[in-house]
Amino acid sequence: MRDITEIADDLVDQQAALDPIQATYAGIKGYDAELNDYSPDGFAARQELNRRTLAELAATEPLDERERVAKDAMVERLGLSVERYEAGLLTSDLNVAASPLQYVRGVFDLMPTASEEDWRTIAQRLSGVPAALAGYRRSLAESADAGRVAARRQVDACADNCLSWAADDLFGGLVARSEVDGALRADLDRAAASATAALGEFETFLRQELSPKAREKDAVGQELYALNSRYFLGASIDLHETYAWGWEELARIEREMESVADKIVPGGSVSDAVAALDADPERQLGSKEEFRDWMQELADRTVAEMAGVHFDIPDAVRKIDCRLAPTSDGAIYYTGPSEDFTRPGAMWWSVPKGVTTFSTWKEYSTVYHEGVPGHHLQVAQTLYRKDILNRWQRLMCWISGHGEGWALYAERLMDELGYLDDPGARLGMLDMQSLRAARVVVDIGMHLELPIPNYRGSGWHTGERWNPELGLEFLIAHSRIDVEFLRFELNRYLGWPGQAPSYKVGERIWLQARAEAQERAGAAFDLKTFHRRALDLGCLGLDPFREALRRL
Repeated sequence: MRDITEIADDLVDQQAALDPIQATYAGIKGYDAELNDYSPDGFAARQELNRRTLAELAATEPLDERERVAKDAMVERLGLSVERYEAGLLTSDLNVAASPLQYVRGVFDLMPTASEEDWRTIAQRLSGVPAALAGYRRSLAESADAGRVAARRQVDACADNCLSWAADDLFGGLVARSEVDGALRADLDRAAASATAALGEFETFLRQELSPKAREKDAVGQELYALNSRYFLGASIDLHETYAWGWEELARIEREMESVADKIVPGGSVSDAVAALDADPERQLGSKEEFRDWMQELADRTVAEMAGVHFDIPDAVRKIDCRLAPTSDGAIYYTGPSEDFTRPGAMWWSVPKGVTTFSTWKEYSTVYHEGVPGHHLQVAQTLYRKDILNRWQRLMCWISGHGEGWALYAERLMDELGYLDDPGARLGMLDMQSLRAARVVVDIGMHLELPIPNYRGSGWHTGERWNPELGLEFLIAHSRIDVEFLRFELNRYLGWPGQAPSYKVGERIWLQARAEAQERAGAAFDLKTFHRRALDLGCLGLDPFREALRRL
């Protein structure tokens, strides 16, 4: 019989062959010319692999604590993937943030372009876009016929995405950056044109065939929401208690914001402080390129100051790129390094059209969240630790509650460490914390259609049930982020139920885990040691994560 490490390492190769898009995101070489089979058969093949692996894991005893943690992580992830597939959530998945449509487009952002061979690989993958989207259409159509279909809001928004991407000629723009000519350039042009045409066909399918069958209602209800919540957290939570906690946490953060605002404009409100900060020319940048460069300088400086002092950061992990995404959807996200670190980790900003000015005071916490000590430190360090983590743990395991919870915890940690002593930067961090708390309230409230309490005695729609219009109004009232970003945020919550609360709920569980570790260690507790031990477990569901920490 094979041990857990052998099972895990073999699973990486099998998963990469069935999911080459994930392989590219994970930085596994050898699959960049291919795209996923998103037909019903393709989805079934990936789940059959998960079932076989789960059966082998069930018959295998871990050799030591490291293998026990790895087995727990794999059983939790693969088991939930099968459970969501059997519930019809995977083959019907279509949303504005993270579904096969976005994966097919976004994977090209991560492909190398330095050589003719790189461009030949891009041409091959571009030529596969029509088949990938055709298979995806079959899955969505079959799921819709079986009564499982996304909400109309998501279908129409994805159709708008296809229209926008085609109009912006994203694939053609990618090819135009190449310096190759002759037959290879002709292949690239043909492949880009066929991929763009496939977007148009997919848009037509969404508008004419899927939208008429789509749900009018955005809310998914408690049963499906609870399943999604377990997937995004790797933990089971009391949704109603968490909804109530979200309101309490939002009130706590906003009281703290009011205190910080008084330091910026004595006697003034949060709005007064925001106006003063936005009027400060030292805190303003006039183009997205300037903003990208500002993020890069802050990220590099933070890595240099953190390394060896608060965290052990290997040399290979110290490089991070700040990039502008080719889209304008409003998303901010991180992509990890390649397995061999030839592709560095990167934070991406998809700036909405019309956004031309940027306030730096708002974005310190964003850089800490996406870079160091947030996603980049966690993801890249996990990838680096070949000595203690198997290949599946390092490359294929991601749980939003663990990863996003750590990144939000990292923002708060930077405040604890004195990096947000400037009142403007601290107000920006608190504003983002406010948004994340509001997400808990809005996401759970809208999908479970819960009543609105009398928040801080305001009487704001007290007793009414949540709907998207109230959701947007609430987000605008409790965040200083541009309204175009918030519109994208709301659509994301509606189409990706359970993911948005994973940030704040994940942070809550990270803080609880730290408090438990501190109580166990007493006076011997050391924060740097806690962080190292916690991160050395790799990414895993938050329930098995807490259990593993207790065994240390």
